Amino acid sequence: MKSIREIYNIGYGPSSSHTMGPSRAAGLFLEKNPGAEKFRVTLYGSLALTGKGHGTDSAILKVIDRPDAVEIVWKPDISLPRHPNGMLFEAFVQGNTVDSWEVYSVGGGALWDELGTFDDGNLYPETSMAEVMKWCLDEGCTFVDYVEKYEGSEIFTYLEEVWKQMQETVEKGLVTEGVLPGALKLARKASSYNIKALQSSGSSRPMGMLFAAALAVSEENAGGGRVVTAPTCGASGVLPALMYFMKYDQEMPDYRIIRGLATAGLIGNIVKSNGSISGAEVGCQGELGTACAMAAGAATQIWGGTPRQIEYAAEMGFEHNLGLTCDPVMGYVQIPCIERNAFVAQKAREAALYALFSDGRHMVSFDDVVKTMMETGRDMQAKYRETSLGGLAHVCLRELSHMPRKNKK
Repeated sequence: MKSIREIYNIGYGPSSSHTMGPSRAAGLFLEKNPGAEKFRVTLYGSLALTGKGHGTDSAILKVIDRPDAVEIVWKPDISLPRHPNGMLFEAFVQGNTVDSWEVYSVGGGALWDELGTFDDGNLYPETSMAEVMKWCLDEGCTFVDYVEKYEGSEIFTYLEEVWKQMQETVEKGLVTEGVLPGALKLARKASSYNIKALQSSGSSRPMGMLFAAALAVSEENAGGGRVVTAPTCGASGVLPALMYFMKYDQEMPDYRIIRGLATAGLIGNIVKSNGSISGAEVGCQGELGTACAMAAGAATQIWGGTPRQIEYAAEMGFEHNLGLTCDPVMGYVQIPCIERNAFVAQKAREAALYALFSDGRHMVSFDDVVKTMMETGRDMQAKYRETSLGGLAHVCLRELSHMPRKNKK
């Protein structure tokens, strides 16, 4: 497994695979071909189907800041063999192709190509939850100790930066009102939810606070704001929301939350190494399912759970999101994505509490759920995997097309 830094990327929304990945690829290709007169970027499959709603073309043009010299080609009916989010970059001088690069945006802002450009080697010798658990139990250590052993103590400095950005995103989202960009004209809700939560009492108060924090991050992401992938932009609201709630409602100190982020990153890393966090490849179960597992595991540790209880919480959070489709309406990371982050944040909290009541023993392992998720993702029809061709996206688009329109004056 690689560094958990690859799970936590800081950048701008709304989509890690549709904006962060392509913009990063554009930067690398431009750096390699600074003297090119023209560029052509061909987007395939899922990238082409929902790229306009996600702003893929805008993300590329921000990096290659020469609009007259860049041609974006959309090929939604063709998928490259390695992943649904395929791209072909081409550079031209005097009309001749001087360089071409086939690259894939595989989720969380990460890229992959057959040249091994991004193969930086593995930090961790263990590759599964079972192997990590065995090391922890044999050594009498925690998941955090395991991360520190292979990442070094400097990983906590990076996680401090991650946690700072997560808090800034929550706090900005809680005070920002208005309408999100795009044709859906979706109003932001985080601010009003937060006000209502603070005026509530009993169980409604913590639940409302958690909802508000998750909405705040997800709305910031949908508006193109600065977020942390955890593990993706589309699922970026779950982990920060639960950590923010634990700091301000449970009065947990920052150092404990940062240690929780180390555990969460390890859990996300295991999924990414053995499965997928790409909605285009496996549906939303790979994004929000992983986010739920990460948040549940982190919360369990922060609340004093054992490694067995942490694994149980992560397994539970993941298991109960199996089969979750990715069908964003009109290709925007708004419906059902924003609301879904809020509900999954609450589910992560419940999984942590449930695991803490147990002794950590259970029947289905975390690794089994990762395998099942991949099998489910492969069996899932492509129209339910981030293409906006089926599910909620298809139904809602049909409803919107039948709505009466005002006559133009």
